[in-house]
Amino acid sequence: MPTTLSVKGQVTIPKQIRDALGLMPGMPVDFAVNPEGEVVIHRALGSSKSKPDRFEAVRGTADIKWRTQDLMVLLRSEA
Repeated sequence: MPTTLSVKGQVTIPKQIRDALGLMPGMPVDFAVNPEGEVVIHRALGSSKSKPDRFEAVRGTADIKWRTQDLMVLLRSEA
């Protein structure tokens, strides 16, 4: 899977590799060079940024289908 190095020294990690490593946008990665001179990429599991976003973890899990008008009445009520 060849890719091109940008002027800034950046490359795009091919989707097949991102999927195999479970990489998501914003996730930190570690690079290493093995004894054979090959570059190895790993997810940076020890980094605090690798924790799932607390909002992303619950996105789309509500089992109540709110209508916008009903939700606005609930949020604006002086209960």
